[in-house]
Amino acid sequence: MHMATIPAPATQPDPAPPADVYLFATCLLDLFAPQAGLDAVEVIEQLGVRVSFPAGQTCCGQPAYTSGFPDDARAVAAAQLDLFPEPWPIVVPSGSCGGMIRHHWPRLFADDPLRSAKAAAIAARTVEFTEFVAGLLGEEIASAGAEETLCLHTSCSARREMGTHTVGRDLLARLPGVTLAVHDHEPECCGFGGTFSVKQPDISAAMAADKVEAILATGCDRFVSADCGCLMNLNLTLEQRGASLRGEHIASFLLRRLAAGAEPAR
Repeated sequence: MHMATIPAPATQPDPAPPADVYLFATCLLDLFAPQAGLDAVEVIEQLGVRVSFPAGQTCCGQPAYTSGFPDDARAVAAAQLDLFPEPWPIVVPSGSCGGMIRHHWPRLFADDPLRSAKAAAIAARTVEFTEFVAGLLGEEIASAGAEETLCLHTSCSARREMGTHTVGRDLLARLPGVTLAVHDHEPECCGFGGTFSVKQPDISAAMAADKVEAILATGCDRFVSADCGCLMNLNLTLEQRGASLRGEHIASFLLRRLAAGAEPAR
């Protein structure tokens, strides 16, 4: 384990932020962590962007797709292709679901010209929450709160399909009062893997145990992730071990720090 405060990379001037975005909230967030979804909306709106939430959205189709049922995944995706008619970014508070939409929805409709075009257009506008927020925040972030040491966990898809692990590190390192602890199992899977954790519970539990031990070894005050499935798996493992540490969605953590930074001085 080592402690690191990672410097922000050199950046070029960003184009003007969009006035509106869609939020694709994911089914896990909707069912198991709805407050994190509301927090994601509030963070984006605090940064001056309106959020639209199409009520007809459901699952991204990844559980069926990765379990070998592409027809079922295709049916789930097809029902949502017309929910995002405006050319706005589609923000997804999950690297896993973002990876499914960006990379695999177009493949599902490769033999269907009309739907293929719609899926490709959606994929091109899909952005993971952390990446989107990092693009809105300037170098000087109005953030406040107690000094704390933080660990970051990124899902496999966020890391390998969306490439947002470095974005998350840079964003957290730019928050005043936050020290980032890089644990020695950071690149490894938490063991959730959607249906993998159900089909291979012993292997999943062993992977989660390795990850939890590495996080606890840092002595961090809390850990965050942008993926609800990983948080469910790791928090259950921590609970079973009797540990007091819990992870939270990065949207909730950011909202708390940004809200504190916005409070007037007294």
